[in-house]
Amino acid sequence: MNVEVAYATPDEQRVLALDLEPGTTVEEAIRRSGILDRFPEIDLKKNKVGVFGKVVRLDRVLEEGDRVEIYRPLIADPKEARKRRAAQGKAMKKGAGA
Repeated sequence: MNVEVAYATPDEQRVLALDLEPGTTVEEAIRRSGILDRFPEIDLKKNKVGVFGKVVRLDRVLEEGDRVEIYRPLIADPKEARKRRAAQGKAMKKGAGA
């Protein structure tokens, strides 16, 4: 069964192709890929994982062609970041109108 394991940092992206036995779980695929050695900051107890953009549990059984994705923790709350950008935009409009 062919699957991929993907992880990206701001500077680097890795997509590793694997040939695994049917019945392999997300966690098993991640561990067998060797990606944890390449990126020691990955902590499967903290990092969320997904298949094709949908968050899944580590015990999910993979299917042919699945792409396992390991997500980095968010640095900023998306709602707060949007509010901050909106406030900056309003401030810029005020300054441009004067």
